[in-house]
Order: sequence, then C-alpha cells, then structure tokens
Amino acid sequence: MSVALKPTGQDEALTQFFGASLSELYAQAAGPEASAALLRALELRSWLAVAEEQVARVRDRIHDATTADRDMGELSADDSRFDAQWMAAALSARDGYATALDELLRTMPPPGASTERPVQLTGSKLTTTLPPAPAPAHAGAAREHRP
Repeated sequence: MSVALKPTGQDEALTQFFGASLSELYAQAAGPEASAALLRALELRSWLAVAEEQVARVRDRIHDATTADRDMGELSADDSRFDAQWMAAALSARDGYATALDELLRTMPPPGASTERPVQLTGSKLTTTLPPAPAPAHAGAAREHRP
C-alpha cells in the first residue's frame, strides 16, 4: 500500500492547515505549482506513515508472542529484549517525524500567504527591500547618561 493511502496521526492537522483532503494535497503536490512547504509536509507525512506502520508491526508481534493461549515454552527473553529495542527505535522515529511535522506546520506561513520580499529594480541592479530595523530601546537611554 502506498504511504499516501496509509492513515497517520497527523492527517487531520495537515488537512486543516492546508484546507484540503489528503488526496487533493497529493494531487497539488504532483503539479508544477506545488509549494515547497506542501512538498516538505507530505514528505514528512510519508516518513511518519512508515514509522507508524513499524510501531504497529512490533506491537502486533509482541501481542502475538504473549497471547494467553500461547505455549509458555515458546517465550524467549532474547526475542522480548529485541522487540523492546525495536519498539523503542520505532517510537523514537515516529515521535521525531510527528514533532518535525508539527514544527513545520507551526512555523510556515499559511497557504496562499506571500513569502517573497518586495523587489525593486534600480538600473541594472536587483535589490530587495526590507523594512527598516527598529532602533534598540537602550540607545536613547545610553546617550542621556553621558557626561
């Protein structure tokens, strides 16, 4: 199954932020006008889907190995230690991707907002205009205390 079709714990946040369903977002991402933010968000979502699948696989393996009707002689401390290490790695990956996706959605501008700076052409030079930097609050106070 494609990662685009696998549900993740962040799907609702993505659809709310971008205002479109996942299938619409993946269709937009395939187009020539796809924003870098959308591409990054869907890439993180894909990695999250894989990590969540790994967590589910290890969880299911642990459940299968410890079911009540399973022969106690089949239990293995080595297998259990390996499964615990694998689960820790899978959970760490899942948490990392979820955190990265949260951070991306929190810090990027809303869809449709211009992220480009105004550009002015002056002769043959291209310059970018930025608002003036605010004066430091302490600059005036320092001048007042000079002898």
